[in-house]
Amino acid sequence: MKDFLNSWGLSLAIFVPLVGAVVMLVIPKAKEQLHKVIALATSLVVALVGVLLLANFAYDDGKTLQFVVNKSWIPFINARYELGIDGISLPMIALTMLVVPLCIIYSWNHFPEPKNPKAFLILILILETGMIGTFCAQDLILFFVFFEVVLLPMYFMIGVWGGEKRRYAAMKFFLYTLFGSALMIVSFMALYFLSDKVPVAGGGFAHTWSMQELPVAAAGISTTAALWIFGGMFMGFGIKVPMFPFHTWLPDAHTQAPTVGSVILAAVLLKLGTYGFVRIALPILPHAAEKWAPFIGLLAVIGIVYGALCCLAQTDMKRLIAFSSVAHMGFVMLGIATLTDFGINAAIFGMVAHGLITGMLFFVAGSAKERFHTLDIARLGGMLKQMPRMGWILGFSAMASLGLPGLAGFWGEFPAILSAYNPGGNLNAGLFRVYMVVAALGTVLAAAYLLWLYQRVAFGTPKEEFAHDPHVHDVTFTEYVAWVPMLVLIVVLGFFPNILFHVTNPAVTHMVSAMGLGS
Repeated sequence: MKDFLNSWGLSLAIFVPLVGAVVMLVIPKAKEQLHKVIALATSLVVALVGVLLLANFAYDDGKTLQFVVNKSWIPFINARYELGIDGISLPMIALTMLVVPLCIIYSWNHFPEPKNPKAFLILILILETGMIGTFCAQDLILFFVFFEVVLLPMYFMIGVWGGEKRRYAAMKFFLYTLFGSALMIVSFMALYFLSDKVPVAGGGFAHTWSMQELPVAAAGISTTAALWIFGGMFMGFGIKVPMFPFHTWLPDAHTQAPTVGSVILAAVLLKLGTYGFVRIALPILPHAAEKWAPFIGLLAVIGIVYGALCCLAQTDMKRLIAFSSVAHMGFVMLGIATLTDFGINAAIFGMVAHGLITGMLFFVAGSAKERFHTLDIARLGGMLKQMPRMGWILGFSAMASLGLPGLAGFWGEFPAILSAYNPGGNLNAGLFRVYMVVAALGTVLAAAYLLWLYQRVAFGTPKEEFAHDPHVHDVTFTEYVAWVPMLVLIVVLGFFPNILFHVTNPAVTHMVSAMGLGS
């Protein structure tokens, strides 16, 4: 089994969803039930491959790339089909493989208008290919291809199945992301041409796109060039995160997207940006990262406070949750900006925790929208009386999101704040301690807007217009099936954070040590 996984494991995980999508293409649209079964079966096969990868992963050697595939792909530009995973990428792949089948299960009886399960589920499967491929790629061109694969499916998901302003939101999402991608590919090309040549099989030397070879090959790039290249990657990844002030596409995209689109966007797609920082920008250009780090930290804490204040001003439940993502991703970026193993470990934990918690909040918001046909907070109320189980689930998710100890959100925020006390390299410790204080104040604001949301939506009595509505009912079976795994993980990771830290720490420690900046 180990040999099979070494040769085919990652390729199967990446391309099985694409095979499922192709099979669905040839099946008539009218066979809706068959499309649902094929999509769910495909995602479960991918999850099974993921379980096998988890079972055969050498956790004691998490710093080393495992299940490596390195084949010739486009010889003309020296791009290779290079895959591999370590302790940094493994949690993100596992999160993706969990979220996709849960989204398909949730969609079983919750397809948005226009009802077209065939097209909707095909887009989800293509998204899965792009997301897993991005986390597995070890070649910059391959990474860029998978990074871009997710763009069109999400564009169509928002633009076709979204709300009233779906076309505006979809176009804004597309243009922002494409602009960032353009800067990112230019930065990748600059890395390729300005880095030193490396030995190639068969003799001779050539430039490389390999993420494993570039940290050494790029060491000779001039300081000025490295700063510009890092700046291009910062824009590309920062827009995807999204960091303040590149965040404005996110509230519109979340508000207009169908429920499943919002869940995938929050749980996984935003993490492509933060993952890009950790996997590419920091290890390849560590000294440029050191110069940019105070600026990244500043934007991170501005995002934390700004996102929280925007949440307090929202009247739409989904838009409030969307702005909370800006704040929460600020904690992730603060941890990354410290350039320490402690901070980057916290950032990766925060990525996973945010994916689970905010994904749950969007699930609940989507179910509320389906029942009430509105997410206007002023029109909602009395959820604990009218739908007590959903009310308790919303309360649980809100407490996790505000960082209550014992739930996963705490370990995504507290260590990131703590890491700013003693940043790595030659960073100004006093400046980062100011960031730490501001970020800590952000947690108070998070408690304010989440408790305000919960009080308005769940407490009191149901509004008269919904009090006797037969469409308002409590949690359904498919909702339970889709939500329980995420709720359980939020508790498990809250009480046993070392489950995740044990996976990430060897790879992160090795990366920070190789950066040569200290921790």
